[in-house]
Amino acid sequence: MISVIIPTYNRLSFLEQALRSVLEQTLAPEEIIVVDDGSTDGTGDLIAAFSTENTALRFLRLKHRGFPGRARNAGARIARGRYLTFLDSDDFWEPEKLQKQLAFLAANPGVRVCHTRERWLRGGREVSQAGQRHRRSGDIFSDALKKCIIGPSTVMLERTLFDELGGFREDLEIAEDYELWLRLCAREQVGYVDDALTIKRAGHGDQLSEKYSQIEIFRIRGLKDLVDTGWFSEPRRQSEAAAELARKCRVYAAGCAKRGRSDEARRYSELAARYQAQAGAG
Repeated sequence: MISVIIPTYNRLSFLEQALRSVLEQTLAPEEIIVVDDGSTDGTGDLIAAFSTENTALRFLRLKHRGFPGRARNAGARIARGRYLTFLDSDDFWEPEKLQKQLAFLAANPGVRVCHTRERWLRGGREVSQAGQRHRRSGDIFSDALKKCIIGPSTVMLERTLFDELGGFREDLEIAEDYELWLRLCAREQVGYVDDALTIKRAGHGDQLSEKYSQIEIFRIRGLKDLVDTGWFSEPRRQSEAAAELARKCRVYAAGCAKRGRSDEARRYSELAARYQAQAGAG
Protein backbone atom coordinates (compact mmCIF):
# COMPACT_ATOMS: atom_id res chain seq x y z
CA MET A 1 0.00 0.00 0.00
CA ILE A 2 2.92 2.37 0.64
CA SER A 3 5.56 3.73 -1.73
CA VAL A 4 8.64 5.36 -0.21
CA ILE A 5 10.39 7.92 -2.44
CA ILE A 6 13.95 8.94 -1.55
CA PRO A 7 15.45 11.76 -3.64
CA THR A 8 19.22 12.03 -3.35
CA TYR A 9 22.25 13.81 -4.73
CA ASN A 10 25.80 13.06 -3.55
CA ARG A 11 24.72 12.06 -0.04
CA LEU A 12 26.34 8.66 0.16
CA SER A 13 27.36 9.27 3.77
CA PHE A 14 23.70 9.73 4.80
CA LEU A 15 21.83 7.59 2.28
CA GLU A 16 22.72 4.23 3.81
CA GLN A 17 21.18 5.17 7.16
CA ALA A 18 18.08 6.54 5.43
CA LEU A 19 17.65 3.28 3.53
CA ARG A 20 18.19 1.13 6.59
CA SER A 21 15.59 3.12 8.51
CA VAL A 22 13.06 2.21 5.81
CA LEU A 23 14.08 -1.44 5.67
CA GLU A 24 13.74 -1.68 9.46
CA GLN A 25 10.14 -0.42 9.50
CA THR A 26 7.69 -2.55 11.48
CA LEU A 27 5.38 -2.22 8.47
CA ALA A 28 7.23 -2.93 5.25
CA PRO A 29 6.42 -0.63 2.31
CA GLU A 30 5.29 -1.90 -1.08
CA GLU A 31 8.38 -0.38 -2.67
CA ILE A 32 11.32 1.93 -2.04
CA ILE A 33 12.17 4.21 -4.96
CA VAL A 34 15.54 5.96 -4.81
CA VAL A 35 15.66 8.84 -7.29
CA ASP A 36 19.26 9.86 -7.95
CA ASP A 37 19.65 13.39 -9.33
CA GLY A 38 22.91 12.59 -11.13
CA SER A 39 25.18 11.72 -8.18
CA THR A 40 28.91 11.25 -8.74
CA ASP A 41 29.79 9.74 -5.35
CA GLY A 42 29.06 6.06 -5.86
CA THR A 43 25.37 6.19 -4.98
CA GLY A 44 24.59 3.69 -7.74
CA ASP A 45 26.99 1.13 -6.25
CA LEU A 46 25.32 1.44 -2.83
CA ILE A 47 21.88 0.89 -4.34
CA ALA A 48 23.15 -2.11 -6.31
CA ALA A 49 24.46 -3.65 -3.10
CA PHE A 50 21.14 -3.10 -1.30
CA SER A 51 19.15 -4.38 -4.30
CA THR A 52 20.70 -7.84 -4.16
CA GLU A 53 18.87 -8.45 -0.87
CA ASN A 54 15.81 -6.20 -1.22
CA THR A 55 13.47 -6.82 -4.14
CA ALA A 56 11.29 -3.87 -3.11
CA LEU A 57 14.09 -1.43 -3.92
CA ARG A 58 13.84 0.44 -7.24
CA PHE A 59 16.41 2.87 -8.64
CA LEU A 60 15.76 5.79 -10.97
CA ARG A 61 18.70 7.87 -12.19
CA LEU A 62 18.17 11.37 -13.59
CA LYS A 63 20.45 13.89 -15.22
CA HIS A 64 21.43 16.41 -12.55
CA ARG A 65 19.20 19.49 -12.33
CA GLY A 66 19.24 20.38 -8.62
CA PHE A 67 15.49 20.78 -8.11
CA PRO A 68 14.10 18.56 -5.31
CA GLY A 69 10.54 18.74 -6.62
CA ARG A 70 11.61 17.27 -9.95
CA ALA A 71 13.21 14.25 -8.26
CA ARG A 72 10.23 13.62 -5.97
CA ASN A 73 7.76 13.91 -8.86
CA ALA A 74 9.80 11.48 -10.96
CA GLY A 75 9.55 8.91 -8.17
CA ALA A 76 5.83 9.54 -7.70
CA ARG A 77 5.15 8.99 -11.41
CA ILE A 78 6.40 5.40 -11.25
CA ALA A 79 5.08 4.62 -7.75
CA ARG A 80 2.51 1.84 -7.39
CA GLY A 81 1.36 2.36 -3.80
CA ARG A 82 -1.94 3.80 -2.64
CA TYR A 83 0.00 6.06 -0.26
CA LEU A 84 3.10 8.11 -1.01
CA THR A 85 5.79 8.94 1.53
CA PHE A 86 8.95 10.96 0.98
CA LEU A 87 12.24 10.64 2.82
CA ASP A 88 15.03 13.13 2.16
CA SER A 89 18.27 11.19 1.97
CA ASP A 90 19.85 13.08 4.87
CA ASP A 91 16.92 12.24 7.17
CA PHE A 92 15.80 8.93 8.67
CA TRP A 93 12.79 7.36 10.38
CA GLU A 94 12.00 5.62 13.62
CA PRO A 95 10.90 1.99 13.06
CA GLU A 96 7.16 2.53 13.68
CA LYS A 97 6.77 5.56 11.41
CA LEU A 98 4.87 3.92 8.56
CA GLN A 99 2.81 1.64 10.79
CA LYS A 100 1.56 4.47 13.00
CA GLN A 101 0.71 6.74 10.09
CA LEU A 102 -1.19 4.06 8.20
CA ALA A 103 -3.11 3.22 11.40
CA PHE A 104 -3.96 6.91 11.82
CA LEU A 105 -5.30 7.22 8.28
CA ALA A 106 -7.29 4.00 8.65
CA ALA A 107 -8.89 5.36 11.81
CA ASN A 108 -9.67 8.73 10.16
CA PRO A 109 -11.14 7.88 6.75
CA GLY A 110 -11.95 11.52 5.93
CA VAL A 111 -8.30 12.52 6.21
CA ARG A 112 -6.10 12.04 3.14
CA VAL A 113 -2.77 13.29 4.48
CA CYS A 114 -0.93 13.16 7.78
CA HIS A 115 2.49 14.14 9.09
CA THR A 116 4.50 13.43 12.21
CA ARG A 117 6.49 15.28 14.80
CA GLU A 118 10.19 15.70 13.97
CA ARG A 119 13.41 15.60 15.93
CA TRP A 120 16.02 18.02 14.58
CA LEU A 121 19.72 17.23 14.79
CA ARG A 122 22.41 19.81 14.10
CA GLY A 123 26.01 18.73 14.38
CA GLY A 124 24.89 15.59 16.17
CA ARG A 125 23.04 17.55 18.86
CA GLU A 126 19.30 17.76 19.20
CA VAL A 127 17.73 21.16 18.53
CA SER A 128 14.86 22.01 20.86
CA GLN A 129 11.45 22.38 19.22
CA ALA A 130 9.89 23.90 22.34
CA GLY A 131 9.51 27.30 20.68
CA GLN A 132 7.41 25.98 17.80
CA ARG A 133 3.93 27.42 18.25
CA HIS A 134 1.80 26.57 15.26
CA ARG A 135 -1.26 24.50 14.53
CA ARG A 136 -0.34 21.03 13.28
CA SER A 137 -3.69 19.36 12.54
CA GLY A 138 -7.06 20.20 11.07
CA ASP A 139 -7.25 23.47 9.13
CA ILE A 140 -3.63 24.63 9.31
CA PHE A 141 -3.68 26.96 6.29
CA SER A 142 -3.09 30.18 8.27
CA ASP A 143 0.03 28.79 9.96
CA ALA A 144 1.26 27.17 6.74
CA LEU A 145 1.25 30.58 5.05
CA LYS A 146 3.89 31.89 7.42
CA LYS A 147 6.47 29.14 6.96
CA CYS A 148 6.85 25.51 5.99
CA ILE A 149 5.34 23.62 8.93
CA ILE A 150 5.16 20.20 7.28
CA GLY A 151 8.46 18.42 6.71
CA PRO A 152 8.57 16.42 3.47
CA SER A 153 10.08 13.45 5.31
CA THR A 154 7.14 13.38 7.75
CA VAL A 155 4.31 13.07 5.23
CA MET A 156 2.07 10.21 4.18
CA LEU A 157 -0.64 11.11 1.67
CA GLU A 158 -2.98 9.43 -0.73
CA ARG A 159 -1.55 9.07 -4.22
CA THR A 160 -4.80 10.42 -5.68
CA LEU A 161 -4.44 13.63 -3.67
CA PHE A 162 -0.87 14.14 -4.84
CA ASP A 163 -2.00 13.69 -8.44
CA GLU A 164 -4.93 16.09 -8.01
CA LEU A 165 -2.55 18.78 -6.74
CA GLY A 166 -0.08 18.19 -9.60
CA GLY A 167 2.85 17.36 -7.34
CA PHE A 168 5.75 19.63 -6.45
CA ARG A 169 6.82 22.57 -8.57
CA GLU A 170 9.92 21.62 -10.52
CA ASP A 171 11.27 25.14 -11.04
CA LEU A 172 11.81 26.11 -7.39
CA GLU A 173 15.20 25.23 -5.94
CA ILE A 174 13.92 25.90 -2.40
CA ALA A 175 10.42 26.18 -0.87
CA GLU A 176 8.87 23.75 -3.35
CA ASP A 177 7.53 21.92 -0.29
CA TYR A 178 6.13 25.14 1.24
CA GLU A 179 4.31 25.87 -2.02
CA LEU A 180 2.78 22.39 -2.34
CA TRP A 181 1.67 22.23 1.29
CA LEU A 182 -0.04 25.61 0.86
CA ARG A 183 -2.08 24.26 -2.02
CA LEU A 184 -2.85 21.15 -0.02
CA CYS A 185 -3.75 22.95 3.21
CA ALA A 186 -6.08 25.31 1.37
CA ARG A 187 -8.39 22.40 0.58
CA GLU A 188 -7.63 19.53 2.99
CA GLN A 189 -7.84 18.79 6.69
CA VAL A 190 -4.41 17.63 7.82
CA GLY A 191 -3.83 14.77 10.23
CA TYR A 192 -0.98 14.66 12.72
CA VAL A 193 0.76 11.84 14.61
CA ASP A 194 2.20 13.44 17.71
CA ASP A 195 5.26 11.18 17.93
CA ALA A 196 8.78 12.13 16.88
CA LEU A 197 8.99 9.50 14.16
CA THR A 198 11.11 11.53 11.73
CA ILE A 199 14.68 12.61 12.44
CA LYS A 200 15.89 15.55 10.40
CA ARG A 201 19.50 16.56 10.03
CA ALA A 202 20.07 20.29 9.69
CA GLY A 203 23.01 22.55 9.13
CA HIS A 204 25.28 20.45 6.95
CA GLY A 205 26.89 22.27 4.07
CA ASP A 206 25.31 20.56 1.05
CA GLN A 207 21.74 21.47 2.00
CA LEU A 208 20.13 23.99 -0.33
CA SER A 209 19.00 26.00 2.69
CA GLU A 210 22.67 26.37 3.62
CA LYS A 211 23.58 27.50 0.10
CA TYR A 212 21.69 30.79 0.44
CA SER A 213 21.93 33.38 3.19
CA GLN A 214 18.13 33.56 3.34
CA ILE A 215 15.35 31.55 1.73
CA GLU A 216 12.31 33.82 2.20
CA ILE A 217 12.59 35.07 -1.38
CA PHE A 218 11.75 31.55 -2.55
CA ARG A 219 8.62 31.46 -0.39
CA ILE A 220 7.67 34.88 -1.75
CA ARG A 221 8.00 33.60 -5.29
CA GLY A 222 5.88 30.51 -4.65
CA LEU A 223 3.17 32.41 -2.78
CA LYS A 224 3.15 35.30 -5.27
CA ASP A 225 2.46 32.95 -8.18
CA LEU A 226 -0.47 31.40 -6.31
CA VAL A 227 -1.95 34.79 -5.41
CA ASP A 228 -1.40 36.26 -8.89
CA THR A 229 -3.15 33.34 -10.58
CA GLY A 230 -6.04 33.40 -8.09
CA TRP A 231 -5.31 29.83 -7.10
CA PHE A 232 -7.06 30.29 -3.76
CA SER A 233 -10.54 30.51 -5.23
CA GLU A 234 -12.16 30.95 -1.82
CA PRO A 235 -12.15 34.74 -1.17
CA ARG A 236 -11.16 34.36 2.49
CA ARG A 237 -8.15 32.22 1.60
CA GLN A 238 -7.11 34.55 -1.23
CA SER A 239 -7.32 37.61 1.04
CA GLU A 240 -5.35 35.92 3.81
CA ALA A 241 -2.69 34.80 1.33
CA ALA A 242 -2.38 38.32 -0.12
CA ALA A 243 -1.98 39.79 3.38
CA GLU A 244 0.80 37.33 4.24
CA LEU A 245 2.48 38.00 0.90
CA ALA A 246 2.40 41.72 1.66
CA ARG A 247 3.99 41.09 5.06
CA LYS A 248 6.73 38.94 3.54
CA CYS A 249 7.46 41.61 0.91
CA ARG A 250 7.71 44.32 3.59
CA VAL A 251 10.15 42.27 5.64
CA TYR A 252 12.21 41.45 2.58
CA ALA A 253 12.22 45.10 1.46
CA ALA A 254 13.48 46.17 4.88
CA GLY A 255 16.31 43.66 4.63
CA CYS A 256 17.24 44.94 1.17
CA ALA A 257 17.27 48.54 2.40
CA LYS A 258 19.50 47.58 5.31
CA ARG A 259 21.99 46.01 2.89
CA GLY A 260 21.99 48.99 0.54
CA ARG A 261 19.98 47.35 -2.25
CA SER A 262 17.71 50.36 -2.70
CA ASP A 263 16.17 49.42 -6.05
CA GLU A 264 15.20 45.98 -4.81
CA ALA A 265 13.89 47.47 -1.58
CA ARG A 266 11.71 49.91 -3.51
CA ARG A 267 10.33 47.16 -5.75
CA TYR A 268 9.33 44.93 -2.86
CA SER A 269 7.84 47.86 -0.94
CA GLU A 270 5.65 48.55 -3.94
CA LEU A 271 4.67 44.89 -4.09
CA ALA A 272 3.82 44.97 -0.40
CA ALA A 273 1.52 47.95 -0.91
CA ARG A 274 -0.17 46.28 -3.88
CA TYR A 275 -0.88 43.02 -2.08
CA GLN A 276 -1.97 44.77 1.10
CA ALA A 277 -4.56 46.65 -0.95
CA GLN A 278 -5.64 43.39 -2.54
CA ALA A 279 -6.02 41.82 0.89
CA GLY A 280 -8.12 44.75 2.05
CA ALA A 281 -10.33 44.54 -1.02
CA GLY A 282 -11.00 40.90 -0.23
